[in-house]
Amino acid sequence: MGNSSNSDGMADTLNNEERAEWNIRMNTILYFSPNGVVFETRAYTKADIAQLVHDQGLQCLTSADRQFDFWFTPSTRRCQRRANQSATELLLATTTFTAKTVPMLRGCVVVATHDADGDLDGLSWQQLDLLVRRSRSLTKRDERVLSRRIVRGDRRQRRNAEAAQATPFATRDRARL
Repeated sequence: MGNSSNSDGMADTLNNEERAEWNIRMNTILYFSPNGVVFETRAYTKADIAQLVHDQGLQCLTSADRQFDFWFTPSTRRCQRRANQSATELLLATTTFTAKTVPMLRGCVVVATHDADGDLDGLSWQQLDLLVRRSRSLTKRDERVLSRRIVRGDRRQRRNAEAAQATPFATRDRARL
């Protein structure tokens, strides 16, 4: 029986070590969906982030303190055109941009961090808490200015999309004349 319990203890130790190694490699990230819902999820590499944001030319902006990375894609796909207000507000709260100058993040956005070598790293609980505090630091004026920019941008995109759909017909009709 003594041998059996020793081997069970050894198996438990191995399983715990395996789990610890597995947990070290997992990176907690935040996924901002275009409709405003935020998920805490995991990513192992930049390729995982690329898959989450539909890899159409993956780009990254970093917060002013170089602590947070905002991964996004400047996609022109119709489902990705809508401004991601939650992610844009967080970018505003963590950078020196103003509500008038912050870039509009569109579609899916991933927020992560990086290690000293620039490799993907997971967000710690302290960093997650800091993101929450910073997101609450936006003034009502900042929120109002940003909301107006988003509404104007969405309206402009809708008009452009309608014009693009109407253009082929107008060109064809002129060709008949």
